[in-house]
Amino acid sequence: MNCWEVGMKTEFDITLNSMDMYRFSMHHAYSGSQGILSVIIAALCFAASVKTRGYVEPMYTILYAVFGALILFYFPVQLYLRSKRQFLASEVLRRPLHYRVDEEGFHTSQEGASADLPWDGIYKMVSTKRQVLVYSSRVNAFIIPKSQLADEYGTLKKLAGAHLPVYRMKLK
Repeated sequence: MNCWEVGMKTEFDITLNSMDMYRFSMHHAYSGSQGILSVIIAALCFAASVKTRGYVEPMYTILYAVFGALILFYFPVQLYLRSKRQFLASEVLRRPLHYRVDEEGFHTSQEGASADLPWDGIYKMVSTKRQVLVYSSRVNAFIIPKSQLADEYGTLKKLAGAHLPVYRMKLK
């Protein structure tokens, strides 16, 4: 029996924090080419540091290691600071958001304002260890912490499976 035949739906409230924003930013950055490239470049810098030790002046070996560390740690620190600043600057992000997910799509509401995202408007749905990300475009997503979903995750997964093509859904 399909989900839409029985009128399956789920409702939940989400209150984000700055770490939720940071986790989204890290996932978004490191699942893309920029993040992968930065890790490869950092690894190459560390490898060059080890490989050149004893063959070039010690300053160059140290510089390779420093560049590797800067590349490896700069992006996460930058993303953390930007996420924290964005979260603190936005009153809307700090307030609870109510979700209703049914056969029509995602419906969100917050203090009288509401928005609808139909299933065919969802770019993709991804689950990570701690979040479900519902992308409305390549860069914009609803962030749903799994810790606040509790038992509703199974229902959400069933609804997504019934309405989204497999290639747009990466739910564990």
